[in-house]
Amino acid sequence: MMSRNEQQATHYCRGKRVIGKALLAIIICSLVVDTATAQTTRPNILIITVDDMSADSMGTYGCRLKGTSPNMDALVRSGLRFQFAHTQVGNCMPGRNVMWSGRYPHNNGVEGFYQVKDVKHPHLVDVMKGAGYFTAIRGKTSHSTPYTPYAWDAVIDSDPEGKKYHIKDPDSYGEATARGIKAAGEAGKPFCLMVNISDPHKPFYSQVKGNKNAKDPYIPSRIFSADEVPVPGFLFDDPVVRQELSLYYSSVRRADDCLKKVLDALDASGQEEKTVIMFLSDHGMPLPFAKTQLYHHSTHTPLAVRWPGITKKGTLETNHMVSAVDLMPTLLDIAGIEHPKGFDGRSFAAILKGQRQEKREYVIKEYNENAGRSRDPMRAVQTKKYLYLYNPWSNGTRVFATATTGTATYRQLAKLAPTNESLAERLEIYQHRVVEEFFDVEQDPDCTVNLIHSEKHQQLIQQQRDRLLAWMQETGDPMIVIFRDRENAEAREAFVQEQEAESEARRPSKKKKNDKNTPAAVKKMKLFTVVLPKAVVPGSVAKMVISHKLPAQLGEQKLHVTLIEGKGNKRVDRQVHRIKGKGQLTVEFKVPATVTDGLVRFAAFVGKDFQSNVQHYKTDPIQVK
Repeated sequence: MMSRNEQQATHYCRGKRVIGKALLAIIICSLVVDTATAQTTRPNILIITVDDMSADSMGTYGCRLKGTSPNMDALVRSGLRFQFAHTQVGNCMPGRNVMWSGRYPHNNGVEGFYQVKDVKHPHLVDVMKGAGYFTAIRGKTSHSTPYTPYAWDAVIDSDPEGKKYHIKDPDSYGEATARGIKAAGEAGKPFCLMVNISDPHKPFYSQVKGNKNAKDPYIPSRIFSADEVPVPGFLFDDPVVRQELSLYYSSVRRADDCLKKVLDALDASGQEEKTVIMFLSDHGMPLPFAKTQLYHHSTHTPLAVRWPGITKKGTLETNHMVSAVDLMPTLLDIAGIEHPKGFDGRSFAAILKGQRQEKREYVIKEYNENAGRSRDPMRAVQTKKYLYLYNPWSNGTRVFATATTGTATYRQLAKLAPTNESLAERLEIYQHRVVEEFFDVEQDPDCTVNLIHSEKHQQLIQQQRDRLLAWMQETGDPMIVIFRDRENAEAREAFVQEQEAESEARRPSKKKKNDKNTPAAVKKMKLFTVVLPKAVVPGSVAKMVISHKLPAQLGEQKLHVTLIEGKGNKRVDRQVHRIKGKGQLTVEFKVPATVTDGLVRFAAFVGKDFQSNVQHYKTDPIQVK
């Protein structure tokens, strides 16, 4: 017979088991209910992006060329479209990771085109899967997440037989969309499907990658000629430029063809009225002064949302400014999903419902690094009317590394600049910029007139500086140190060199294939900067000021400095100086009284000899006056 205490203990244990089973049942029921909720009440999400397309390449956003975007225009008119929407940056992988993390590049870690494995934040894929969605992607797969492969439920970049889809094939986008929707249905889940259309990213229509003589099989439904295309105000009217623009606009039309195939697949699935569509471009056109920049046309995006039963057809939203960092919080609100902690952006779902939001007067933009790992940090504040840019990398000699130097338009700019003063000025800005810029984008959306020294704009300029400083403090931007001390050129240069060294350290060393005895290539470093003479006069002394900062492990090094003349690059003089640590020296050259071809160059490198140099510098040809 049990004692009273034993009876009580037995009763307690039985009760505890009953309670435990009840709790387990509640948890299981809640999971079942949540899954059922996802299946029955949460909308499908279809995200469609186009690649490297300026907003004003679309008819609804003011394109002067008729017929570029009939399907895009119809889509954005079917819901709510934003007049004042911007992406954070004018290049792909950093920009797309802002969209799907809700965090600025310095907080999500994806500041350039490299894999970030130690991710500390949830991606859109993680959150949507956790909420019961089927997640799938077509196109830009490696650029849409911090690393690859990522945990999508499906990556639809190949056909059912495993053959890679061609990124310029409109039919393949329709097929991939249909397959993604079908797979979600088979899984019994709503879908979060991301379709990233490749056009009008280069190569443009008719330019087959890797084969100049091949014919492009993916012909747009309309091809534009060079004589009918508009020339953006930030470029220049020239036959070569017009020809490249005709290929660009034809590629915009092919992107439009791809979009039609995606929308046709959605319509055929019967899911259209249950699906929220978000449409935008990742940044501006892949031509000079647009891509890889923070100018107005670099980031202005044709953002539109169609939310069945919520957004009203034909709504043009002009009251608020929104940006790419707001996209993920907005999608989670649309889907009724709780936000993870740490977003920099905030939802604009209330705006989609016709409500007003406070603190939507400006957006912040951030650039750090290009696909070649060249580090040229920039920050910007844009309102509806004004744009302020801070370019600490600009020191008068550093040439900005941009994705658009491979274009025919850039090559023509560089070719014509020596004999055309206005184009020479544009080339100078393209390559070297200035530390601060300020534009009236309402009057000058092409950003051709820098008002940074305009007396009547100083109060507005200071307002944007104050906004940028507050944002840096709020988001923990490491560039705040030099922005506070932005007049200090030496501090700016030290910061940028440190950033360049970090980027260089991520670059893998290269060895010749199949040669185990070949040493690794000498690691390049940023050790010195050069201030050139304002003018080079025949028979005079030309002075170069070289500032250097060598890490302690390099000890003392040789700095070889050369004066070169003529198109044949004939050496006039070479000097060798010994440098160590941090310092500055002035190098003087006697310029010949008669200079071959009227051109000179200056060159310099650090190292024992040229083959083993750790930094090499060479100017473009300089006209002797």
